[in-house]
Amino acid sequence: MLYQNYPNPFNPKTTIKFSVSKQGLITLKVFDILGNEVKTLVNDLRNAGEHSVVFDGAGIASGIYFYKLVSGEFAETKRMILLK
Repeated sequence: MLYQNYPNPFNPKTTIKFSVSKQGLITLKVFDILGNEVKTLVNDLRNAGEHSVVFDGAGIASGIYFYKLVSGEFAETKRMILLK
């Protein structure tokens, strides 16, 4: 499960939480409005349970961004807004 980031809108940091039901390879990436990858936040093996990661948008422009969690067959995307 992928949760909505907090705070949203944010400047410049936000926390993204997610939970996984079983151990596996997890990827969590941030994309801009055009679909270009901005940053990979997670790309490793994670145990079952709740996890969180902080995204720092200090080096990027204000705007709408998307973050996508992929775990095996599961994939979910949420929207976040960076306001400077």
